[in-house]
Amino acid sequence: MATGHHVAGWRHPDAHADAGRSLSHYAALARRAEAAGFDALFLADGVAIRGMDDATLPHTARAATFEPLTLLSALAAVTQRIGLVATASTTYNEPYHVARKFASLDHLSGGRAGWNVVTSWSDAEARNFSLDRHPEHADRYARAEEFVDVVTGLWDSWEDDAFLYDKANGVHFDASKLHRLDHHGRHFQVRGPLNIARPPQGHPVIVQAGSSEAGQELAARTAEVIFTAQQSLEGAQAFYRGLKGRLARFGRTPDQLKILPGVFPVVGRSAAEAEEKFEALQDLILPSVGLALLSQHLGGIDLSGYPLDGPLPDNLQEPNGAKSRFQLVTGLAREEGLTIRQLCRRVATARGHWSIHGTPAQIVDQLQAWFEAEAADGFNVMPPWLPGGLDDFIELVLPELRRRGLFREQYTGTTLREHLGLVRPGHLRRERARSA
Repeated sequence: MATGHHVAGWRHPDAHADAGRSLSHYAALARRAEAAGFDALFLADGVAIRGMDDATLPHTARAATFEPLTLLSALAAVTQRIGLVATASTTYNEPYHVARKFASLDHLSGGRAGWNVVTSWSDAEARNFSLDRHPEHADRYARAEEFVDVVTGLWDSWEDDAFLYDKANGVHFDASKLHRLDHHGRHFQVRGPLNIARPPQGHPVIVQAGSSEAGQELAARTAEVIFTAQQSLEGAQAFYRGLKGRLARFGRTPDQLKILPGVFPVVGRSAAEAEEKFEALQDLILPSVGLALLSQHLGGIDLSGYPLDGPLPDNLQEPNGAKSRFQLVTGLAREEGLTIRQLCRRVATARGHWSIHGTPAQIVDQLQAWFEAEAADGFNVMPPWLPGGLDDFIELVLPELRRRGLFREQYTGTTLREHLGLVRPGHLRRERARSA
């Protein structure tokens, strides 16, 4: 999020309110995160102004931001090590485009690209692509399954050593190492091959963020990183065990998938300072924005007719869109007995992700507990506001993580796969030919 993950982060006195259109802002963040040794910069995205279909648009900083692959291509030129993860929808793209763009980003960055696979979730996005409503959840995931297969197949169009560049004999590439895909499926007919060399990582890292049943199945078969929203240690452990337990059915081992829950840290030199920072952000939430954001996470349900200081209605219908987020938010309301007003304020912080406040030692205690209890392989850090929230984490939390031996002192590799401890995939067709 350009100005941070708190919905009112853009109103912070030190925030850059125009960050969504500022390359210099993103470049400074990327360089700062790289100097600190972060694995990657992760860009969320949607292809509409989410949940906002009319002139009553609540005032957030999420209405106008760069297209992520364009932005990350620019950031590749001003960084050297940090991974670059972009979101691209399988519902509103074609596999050939996605395969070519991420292969290009991987080459431009020297092997630092990652693709966050999403199926999108709102009717607002559908209406930008000649549809009246968003496709059904099951249909979106069936398309996504085939989409990922086509993209990874296209990335293997060329073997790693296919290009000879033999000027003397006039041989540019070895034709025996070029593989046409010839995919014929329910959703796609893609001949191939891809008109770019195999990516430096073999395949850019595949990230997935869905936690529904269909999302977990897609992740277990295809993903290498899963970004998830979890509220408790017990819930995170159950998700971790359940998802890792699915891998064997697809011939995969637990170390081939890294589970990274989102964490929204508010850090202070004292617990009181951290709480003061958090409450200052909470006081910036406009009621209309909090209610609109809650409605969005409930699938667009209109809550304006219900008393703010009363509970969520019992008969809410699960949406066609973000099913896992609906379940998380309604579960949070029930378990903690939250009113609609209280739930608005909770969702406005981290949109259902784990929110923790405290001193560096208190923050690290909780991160370490989740990591050591097999609830997480790491975390997607979601600064409340930018750039200050990132600076707080780097200056206060990272030294404590390093003191405990829980975070790198410096990069030991150059690619995103190396940062994450993921093996570079072999060329499937070449391996099959060798074993035949």
